[in-house]
Amino acid sequence: MRIVADLHIHSKYSRATSREMDLPTLVRWARLKGVNLLGTGDFTHPTWLAELRAQLVPDGAGLFTLRRGPTEVRFMLTVEVSNVFSQGGRLRRIHTLLFAPSFEVVARINLALGRFGKLSSDGRPTFGFSARELAEVVLEISEECLLVPAHAWTPWYSIFGASSGFDSLEECYGDLTPRIHAIETGLSSDPAMNRRWSALDRIALLSNSDAHSPQRIGREASVFDTEFTYPAILDAIRARDTARFLFTIEFFPEEGKYHFDGHRACGVLFAPAETRRAHGRCPECGRPLTVGVLHRVESLADRPEGYRPSGAVPARHLVPLAEIVAEALGLGAESAAVEAEYLRLIEQGGSELGILLDLPEEELARFTPPRVLEGIRRVRGGRLTITPGYDGVYGVIRLFGEERAPASEQMALF
Repeated sequence: MRIVADLHIHSKYSRATSREMDLPTLVRWARLKGVNLLGTGDFTHPTWLAELRAQLVPDGAGLFTLRRGPTEVRFMLTVEVSNVFSQGGRLRRIHTLLFAPSFEVVARINLALGRFGKLSSDGRPTFGFSARELAEVVLEISEECLLVPAHAWTPWYSIFGASSGFDSLEECYGDLTPRIHAIETGLSSDPAMNRRWSALDRIALLSNSDAHSPQRIGREASVFDTEFTYPAILDAIRARDTARFLFTIEFFPEEGKYHFDGHRACGVLFAPAETRRAHGRCPECGRPLTVGVLHRVESLADRPEGYRPSGAVPARHLVPLAEIVAEALGLGAESAAVEAEYLRLIEQGGSELGILLDLPEEELARFTPPRVLEGIRRVRGGRLTITPGYDGVYGVIRLFGEERAPASEQMALF
């Protein structure tokens, strides 16, 4: 069975997160997107956990469905936690995803972690002990849990981040490194960038949305063809079996907000070579530049760009459908007209990912405005231009350059 999994999201109890991140709304948007497996996010938060217990029922295979409502979307118990600690003479800030097979295991994890911090303070709790100690605590509770370093390359809060990360998995996890089976590549990198570093050859590369609002679900995801069970999905990840782990759905990494180097306050955007020429300093104010993901990957890579090891899980790069519609029609992505057209397209095409990935052009042409269809063609063919993101600023994608949508096509929605 094809499983489109987005296993890193947050609830309404995480900071800077939409109040709409509740279970019924998550299910609604997962169906619109074409995602049929969601992480719950935030299972350490006591109020959210109470809602999960009240509204979800186990399916008998380590996953859960909504007690009242559609059941085709299943949930996996997940959380992202933050560890801030000193190691090797440096401050480290590491975010980690935890996957758990049952509420019983979650209860034991929460009991153990609750001794080190206040779990109710944030849906993504912060602890002062090391990432290795986190792995030891969780894996002693259950070998069925999976630990995944989150958004592994972002500068500030990741295992390989330029500002607070490590230069290897071994440096972070020591003797527990063999029990780390996957990393999350994050929005600002993609599998092709990660394959340039041979140290990751044994590691599965997962993609997830890190959604803080329902509309962001599925912007990145991992696609499997396996039994719809917790053990089968974890085994497909650990084995990196391309017969079961089919592909990942990716942002174009340039769109991620830490792809290039730069200094947002001064509007300075640099490629890695420019940063090196500037000796890592902003030419406007002299402060250190934020070193982005591409620069950091290049500093650790031992292979050329474009290298593809045998057995690598493929990746497919997309632009969200609402962004395609917005640019095609010359309107803002948040406008009511774009939302209405987006929902009309979903009603006709079944789901966003079905439209972007699966439906042939001749079928899309039956219900898709010509300029929107051309936008989908350009995304499928990689024919676009991107101003890369940097220092917390998302990149900007252009499908049509300076072209503007014909007035007739704009007015057709009103």
